[in-house]
Amino acid sequence: MTYQAGRRFYKETATTLVGSAYEVALDGRSIRTPSGTTLSLPTEALAKAIAMEWAAQTDTIDPTTMPITQLACTALDRVIPNRAAVVADTMAYGQNDLLCYRAAEPPELVQKQADAWQPILDWLSTDVDVTLLVTTGIMHVVQDDDAMAVLTRTVAAFDDFQLTAVVRMTQVFGSLALAIAVTRMHIRWAEAVDLAILDEVYQAERWGEDREAMERRRNMRAEAEQASRLLDLCAV
Repeated sequence: MTYQAGRRFYKETATTLVGSAYEVALDGRSIRTPSGTTLSLPTEALAKAIAMEWAAQTDTIDPTTMPITQLACTALDRVIPNRAAVVADTMAYGQNDLLCYRAAEPPELVQKQADAWQPILDWLSTDVDVTLLVTTGIMHVVQDDDAMAVLTRTVAAFDDFQLTAVVRMTQVFGSLALAIAVTRMHIRWAEAVDLAILDEVYQAERWGEDREAMERRRNMRAEAEQASRLLDLCAV
């Protein structure tokens, strides 16, 4: 059965072990991704989480209420067939990482960024052997080729589902450094979001909240939490 929106067409959900992978079945028929690939999963925990999302659907299937299913489909339909391109696209964030671009003023924000962001870069340098250069303002900083080579190998070493989570978190945070820190369990996803929105929160405290910005931050937290949950489910 191909994964798509519409009226619920099944009664029962179940997980099955097929070879070394797990699948989710609807009335005994395996789910397929939007591209037609069988939803083949690396752990039983991930399969059960997806089965629960399908079991929770009411009369109408709503994909927006199935974030883990969506991430798994992304892994199978987009990441695996285009792995080299996905790694390269993710590396673009590493070359222009949010944490490397600091404010020139006011002094309070300059200090906040240094206190919050520099420890992550220090950890990345010590534990991952990747030292990223920092600049002030919007002037582009060219990162060291050796550091980028190590960072590329680090990203490429993630398995397909881990890479899917790393890509999603990197996009949410605007920072590959933060995504790796979460993946390596140096910080939790919620702390990473707080670090990613530091500038925005600082401005809101000075000038007042914007409804659209608040909604965007809520969405960031939801996406980061689900990507982190994918990592946890794949590690079981």
